[in-house]
Amino acid sequence: MAPIAITDLSTNDTAYHQSTADLSKNPLERTWRGNKEGTLRIQGYPEFMYATDEEGLLKKRQWVKEHLAAAFRFWGKLGYGEGISGHITVRDPILRDHYWMNPFGVHFSAMSVSKLVLVTPEGYVHPTLGAQRPINMAGFHIHSAIHKARPEVEAAGHCHSLHGKAWSAFGRPVDITTQDSCLFYENQAVYHNFGGIVLAAEEGENIARALGPRNKCAILQNHGLLTLGHTVDECAYLFSALDKQCKVQLMLEAAEGSGIKKTLIDPEDAAFTAATIQYHENTYYNLHPEYELIVEREPGVLM
Repeated sequence: MAPIAITDLSTNDTAYHQSTADLSKNPLERTWRGNKEGTLRIQGYPEFMYATDEEGLLKKRQWVKEHLAAAFRFWGKLGYGEGISGHITVRDPILRDHYWMNPFGVHFSAMSVSKLVLVTPEGYVHPTLGAQRPINMAGFHIHSAIHKARPEVEAAGHCHSLHGKAWSAFGRPVDITTQDSCLFYENQAVYHNFGGIVLAAEEGENIARALGPRNKCAILQNHGLLTLGHTVDECAYLFSALDKQCKVQLMLEAAEGSGIKKTLIDPEDAAFTAATIQYHENTYYNLHPEYELIVEREPGVLM
């Protein structure tokens, strides 16, 4: 059998780099194809996402709560539960300075719409809307600071996932080594401090400052991960992707310690990839298969 020829493009001065110049201006449209007639399409955000009338906003509120409950079940499926730790918040579509949050001491895998709590701007449980259950104090301090600092962000999530905790001890960003890791190209911050369990507003404000004006992902040194999103779907998906990349990073570091050198993605190629996969409607849609699976198999999530 003749030997297989292998071309090493890394030594080729004319290596091919793609460009977005001739692609759709909408990054979501770059990722799928329907029939020739153009009648087969995917649905991105539902129409009421942009509603301003009362009926549309009420639909959006219910949609937000359903997707928040499903996001927790997704985290539960990934084994992110760690006692009473972990929280996701989403702004209420009507009371914009309020946000929905998980109740204290309820397992992610047991979350449902009726168990979600509405939190007031002062950090207290709303007296009439939502479940009447206590909330996590650290979650209030972290999330309230982020929602104030980043008004364009709808959701924020943090929990103590295994690989995120392990990598956070290094106080380093993840390297851009895979296609999936391009989600974090120029989109991650490191909070180089651990001031103890977050029981004061100042620590939450420090984390918000570390995120800066545009990053949606953060590694909290000696603590874990935190992600933001235009939707709770984006926030939950980004967190899972970052935790997986932390695992990849730990594996790569171990291999490199044995003398195997890793290759980073060229910045031009990373930027090209990021221009599509970081688009908020694409990251939202990445959770769609998980959402549909959870609703199909666990219909109680919507109750």
